[in-house]
Amino acid sequence: MTNPVLSEELPGFDEPLALLRACHDKIIAHCEMIEQIVGALQGEDEDFDTRAAARQVMNYFSRSARQHHQDEEQDLFPLLIRQSLKLADLINSLKQEHRTLDELWQTMEPELRRMPEPSDPDAFIAAASAFCSLNREHVVRENSDFLPVARSSLSSQQIRDIGRAMAQRRGAPYPVS
Repeated sequence: MTNPVLSEELPGFDEPLALLRACHDKIIAHCEMIEQIVGALQGEDEDFDTRAAARQVMNYFSRSARQHHQDEEQDLFPLLIRQSLKLADLINSLKQEHRTLDELWQTMEPELRRMPEPSDPDAFIAAASAFCSLNREHVVRENSDFLPVARSSLSSQQIRDIGRAMAQRRGAPYPVS
């Protein structure tokens, strides 16, 4: 099974904005894995282990990606939404994309559990395509339009508070400086 390289080296919770950006890379890598599953279902790679890939994708999107959205919606977005109408519009749009991604995931997850024989391959392929496409667009918007504003707008204390909340959400220690 060939999987995209998923680096285990991530910034720490003391660098929460860099950690969010690194999570975006993992989201894209897992979307590439979903696309490999789709390719295998379409007969492109009969040797691809769809069951193992599905387990890896489910583990990531059911845990880490969900926590990532919580990091943004509970800790980061509220600090910036009142900064300007333009930023509020962007944040509201990003939150709506989170809802759409969650809905697509709810369609995909049961089919991933059935790999290598989903009950409705065509529905899975359509949802997977929409999910991966929207994730790519979403990551680009967050990386290019949102995170730079967050980096320049937040105080050092706010950034530390976000990092602490992210660590706490995962039951991890916050680095002592």
